[in-house]
Amino acid sequence: MRRASILLLTGLLASLIVACGGGGAGSGSQPGSQPQAAEPVLSNASGPGEHRRATSLGRVTITEFQAALAGNAGRAPPLQPRYAVSSWRIEYRTTDADGVELTASALIALPDKALGAASPLLLYQHGTIFHDADAPSNHATADEPALLMASLGYVVLATDYVGYGTSKGVAHPYLLADPVAASVVDALTASRYWLQTQGRRLNGQLFLTGYSEGGHVTLAAQRALQVAGKQAGLVATAAGAGPYDVMATLDWALDHLRDEEPLLAALINPGFLKHLGSGVRKEVRKQLLKQAIPDDADVVFRTDFIDLFLDDQRDAIVQRCNVADWLPRAPMALFHGREDRTVPFVNAQRAFDAMKARGATPLSLTECQASPADHLPCVRPYWEDLLQRFGALARDL
Repeated sequence: MRRASILLLTGLLASLIVACGGGGAGSGSQPGSQPQAAEPVLSNASGPGEHRRATSLGRVTITEFQAALAGNAGRAPPLQPRYAVSSWRIEYRTTDADGVELTASALIALPDKALGAASPLLLYQHGTIFHDADAPSNHATADEPALLMASLGYVVLATDYVGYGTSKGVAHPYLLADPVAASVVDALTASRYWLQTQGRRLNGQLFLTGYSEGGHVTLAAQRALQVAGKQAGLVATAAGAGPYDVMATLDWALDHLRDEEPLLAALINPGFLKHLGSGVRKEVRKQLLKQAIPDDADVVFRTDFIDLFLDDQRDAIVQRCNVADWLPRAPMALFHGREDRTVPFVNAQRAFDAMKARGATPLSLTECQASPADHLPCVRPYWEDLLQRFGALARDL
């Protein structure tokens, strides 16, 4: 959750495209697959999930993708993207952390396929970013991860989240599970409707992925889709290096603060934070925020999780923030590095153990083999792993 996470977008470029999508490569369905049933006719939602408008953001050619990849020679795998990509900003209705309706935005990236060709749908949840210019719908360029993934043949939906894009100025519900999930679920509803109005065919397959904060949002979104009975077609989820157990992440951050601030160390102890004097409390809050959000951020973050932590409301953090302990009904792959100094590995281990104990299957936890196995060095291995997984399952790429 530290400032280093802002480098996630450029780190993704170094790792997005691998081997043309594995077993999903090619022009048609996998051998033995059944013909696709006709899609049901959708109507526009009223309220959350309502499509408001779509604005064209332009088209990126294969040549432009190649130039972007060449500019990252030595970091990006040498692969030729298969499609040019057209992108749009979708505006839709959702709710903020207080349940108030508002208009938010998302990027949708469409591979340039033959008329009538179908595609799988991939939901990409971005990592922590601190400047609105880096939100997906403000960054429809050849090095944008959503567009690069679309160049493989997926239709890609990348939600800006509340607080970015069209909803800039509203506080982003950082690490609050239900509000961030709502922004993804509502964007999915609105985008499916819009795609149908444009005559774009989806093949019924749905994939979810995200890294860092995006990993947290991905698990929150999958859980919300499952609870709402809307996860039909969900083939697989891949989440990397996310703070799924926010309570464990905050305990870890407090330990680091104690190491770095010896004058505070004797005064702060987990479970007794609510007894801090006002001056010490203010300083602890300031230092914890500094670890998460830089001073030059131009978006607003809700920091409920820190205030709950300082009030020793651990149960409230588990209820409002955590996405580690539930039973997923679709395949899930977790990926994390043991040396992660931004989001500790304990998040993935606790999520895996809790879900396994509830009977989750198939469920996997892959350890990053980069050296060091830290947050940013593990971005490339994560994307290589997930695209191989998804590529083996995806049809119609």
